[in-house]
Amino acid sequence: MSMNDALHQRHAVVTGGGSGIGAATAKALLHAGARVTLMGRDMAKLEAQRDTLGGGENIACVSVDVADEAAVNDAFARAVQALGDIDILVNNAGQATASPFTQTDLALWKRMLDVNLTGAFLCTRAVLPAMLARKHGRIVNVASTAGQVGYPYVAAYCASKHGVIGMTRALALEVATQGVTVNAVCPGYTETELLQASLAQITRKTSRSEAEARSILVRHNPQQRFVTPDEVANAVLWLCAPGSSAITGQSISVSGGEIT
Repeated sequence: MSMNDALHQRHAVVTGGGSGIGAATAKALLHAGARVTLMGRDMAKLEAQRDTLGGGENIACVSVDVADEAAVNDAFARAVQALGDIDILVNNAGQATASPFTQTDLALWKRMLDVNLTGAFLCTRAVLPAMLARKHGRIVNVASTAGQVGYPYVAAYCASKHGVIGMTRALALEVATQGVTVNAVCPGYTETELLQASLAQITRKTSRSEAEARSILVRHNPQQRFVTPDEVANAVLWLCAPGSSAITGQSISVSGGEIT
């Protein structure tokens, strides 16, 4: 199926839209005919991405801290004012910090849950009532393979992403008869700023070179490579397309075969 204009005039909100998977997803949605609101904490980064995408009046930028309830409600109200009712939500904003479990303090634990899980909850709650009223909506949560299996040294991150998948499954069943689908995509290690931060942390703590750090991480992928943001964006786009209305409650791994 051609994706050209498949989402004509649908309004999609992409959190964490200033770079990486969020930026790639915004680009894919725009090319499919959607209007897109980029959300994130760094307005300058959002505006730079908007200029790169060149969506003209079909793209808006709204700054928000997704872990702040009042800020989220205000941001989504501004998005509706700018581009109309929201048809698609991509919960992509997230953080990842590694730490041995015994060195994981409560502040780190709460930050991972606040941004990765509570942020997705707050953004979903902001759009869901109107989607249910219109009997149509697509919610895609960008989780991680860390939400499907465990990895050492990232217990807080794994817990938050497992939570995202649990929320996805529960909400999908709750709204299954009401025209709204809820799914998660679960990237493996992907060429993003988060990956660069992970590589930097490995080199800093182990004195390994970046090439050695890359080798450590890439071995998780049976294809022996990192995933690209565009590959994740393509999965998101498919879940938002008209022909995917029977797909809901799924956590789809985009990981080169790491999760089977």
